[in-house]
Amino acid sequence: MWSNSKQSDSPNPGPAQPAAYPPAQSSSNFNANSAPAASQTYRSSAPTARNLATLGPGLTVKGQISGEEDLQIDGKVEGPISLKGQRLTVGQNGEIVSDVHAREVIVYGKVRGNLFAEDRIEVKKDGSVIGNITGGRVLIEDGAYLKGQIEIERGKSHKQASAELEPVGAGVGSNS
Repeated sequence: MWSNSKQSDSPNPGPAQPAAYPPAQSSSNFNANSAPAASQTYRSSAPTARNLATLGPGLTVKGQISGEEDLQIDGKVEGPISLKGQRLTVGQNGEIVSDVHAREVIVYGKVRGNLFAEDRIEVKKDGSVIGNITGGRVLIEDGAYLKGQIEIERGKSHKQASAELEPVGAGVGSNS
């Protein structure tokens, strides 16, 4: 009877358990080497890997895109893209006609518009950018095409770090 009641309870959590079963199997392997809490750490890292949205090669989007997760574009996008604090990857088949604002921008395909990145911009060997690039770090591989200007902006973290060091050094110097 207990197995019958468990079976009747199983269909309700059933949809949630298939997602839990693969980590449970791997956690049994980890339990031999570490505590169960370590397996929970691995589970929490899996959803961050899933925070990648993808526009496939058969999709065309006309309009504004904004969001709070990483985005890979393999199709065509016409309109502004704003992914503050996130990464935008333009795949080999990807084509963007707009301005882009993101933490990181990696271009394997074609971009026609200005790129603004808080951290870095990479244009890979088969990538093409027609527009201005503004970011903290810029990498352009051999074979990449760029028509536009590059502006390197020093990150706020660098300015804050140097600002914090100066008063400390000034305070020590004034006390001596």
